Amino acid sequence: MLRRILNKAVRYEKFTRNYSDTQTKIRNIKDGPNLQEFLVAGRNLPKVGTEDDSYLSSLDFYGNNRKVFIETYGCQMNVSDTEIVWSILKKNGYDKTENIQEADAALLMTCAIREGAEIKIWNRLKHISAMKANRSKRRPRLQVGILGCMAERLKTKVLEEEKSVDIVCGPDAYKDLPRLLALTRDGKNAAVNVLLSLDETYADVTPVRLDENSVSAFVSIMRGCDNMCSYCIVPFTRGRERSRPIPSIEEEVRKLAEEGIKEITLLGQNVNSYRDTQTKPSQNASQIAKGFRTVYKNKEGGARFGELLARIAEAVPEVRIRFTSPHPKDFPDEFLTTINNYPNICKSLHLPAQSGSTTVLERMRRGYTREAYLELIDHVRSIIPNVSLSSDFICGFCGETDEEFEDTISLMEKVKYNVAFLFPYSMREKTTAHRRMQDDVPEEVKKQRVIRMVDTFRAGALEQNQKLIGGTELILIEGASKRSEKEFQGRTDGNIKVIIPSLELNDTKSSQKRKFKPGDYVSVKITDANSQVLKGTPIEITSIKEFYRNEKISQVASV
Repeated sequence: MLRRILNKAVRYEKFTRNYSDTQTKIRNIKDGPNLQEFLVAGRNLPKVGTEDDSYLSSLDFYGNNRKVFIETYGCQMNVSDTEIVWSILKKNGYDKTENIQEADAALLMTCAIREGAEIKIWNRLKHISAMKANRSKRRPRLQVGILGCMAERLKTKVLEEEKSVDIVCGPDAYKDLPRLLALTRDGKNAAVNVLLSLDETYADVTPVRLDENSVSAFVSIMRGCDNMCSYCIVPFTRGRERSRPIPSIEEEVRKLAEEGIKEITLLGQNVNSYRDTQTKPSQNASQIAKGFRTVYKNKEGGARFGELLARIAEAVPEVRIRFTSPHPKDFPDEFLTTINNYPNICKSLHLPAQSGSTTVLERMRRGYTREAYLELIDHVRSIIPNVSLSSDFICGFCGETDEEFEDTISLMEKVKYNVAFLFPYSMREKTTAHRRMQDDVPEEVKKQRVIRMVDTFRAGALEQNQKLIGGTELILIEGASKRSEKEFQGRTDGNIKVIIPSLELNDTKSSQKRKFKPGDYVSVKITDANSQVLKGTPIEITSIKEFYRNEKISQVASV
């Protein structure tokens, strides 16, 4: 008995001492990464050790069915990261809840790409802080955590601004969450891990899908970005580029197909610069597109994105493959040919232009001119004639004149995108633009320019969509239409939404009639179109292989 008491006393002394040490270390953490820290990518930073949690046992890391609530903000990569976090927490004995009122911990997966995204999160934190303060003493305290890009960008500043936050965890530290939750469980301390990694890809973590009823899924294949565009915070919040090995991606994709998933989107900050250095390429390494350049030296060796696409397309031939987000520089001919050769690789390409002005593109450090971008567009369409194009555009970047903005409008008019994501510029700390330029375009001017871009895009998208009227498209049914239970919605290969009535159709597999359901591929004759949505008449329930075989037969017959 005496030995037990002494052991408890020693453990409590370590507990108190280490909490104090941890508080001191948190106060000494730097405000955030600068350019030099990004370039060394953590080589001189200490690894997360166990000296601060020596008083904790493995049982302390276990959740004991404590309930965790997670809200996700931002891009598809954040959705994928949330699925990784759920996998890690579930393995460590935590339960998921959709009700924050019954949660023991509330975690926010955050975005830092624009100021507006962070404002939403700060407002949400105020609400959660009030909820935490009003909890009854008889209920367990609520732990609050900030995860992801905003955590990485602000680091300990989050703790200074919002005292209710217990945990700050960056994108490369999710495996440390059980420890961080254990350290902060009693509310006497906050815990931070925002170390970026040179090799963490979470390849050994099987994500837990957020929506088990969805027919589509995300698969993260690489993390980080090396492009260093002058306006972009991503390299500072996500770190250097590193890719998952092809075998681990193939395994995840096959498993998803076995679970009934019919569409997979491959994710990465710069997805088509994927380079698996652990797999020997079957052909020479691909090169960047003609007329484009990078801020880094050409990377030799490793299997590239085109080879990954081909292997996945062959592994799951009845699953649609999409990918985002790419950079226009990484579209060599062999890559485009691979896309065109496989019917289950969607002919929907995201080519983010950001601006139509060569001088603005130079200030953005995008690595190409207006002319090179337009030449790439023509080249893509020559190899993939029925390609659907989407893009990102920023208006009001530092120093953008009326003439430079008109170049953006004229480029949009010339290309005529099917989908576009349009934003006013938002200055982000630690970027090249923040250090060297001035955000000198008035907010009112930015708002007016966004409206012009939206109007221009919609006119072009309407023209592109109207070209599809009278043709037949293969639709993946996603679910019931939001406006009517008698209608269903799905998407074309080109990622355009289609609304169709619910009917009994012939199923080419069984040769019997039935009503289609989410996850079915349905051939549809397009009858109407606007700038955002198509409408059509369903013909039959089919498969990718059968649809494109019939399409080839009909094309030959028409000739």
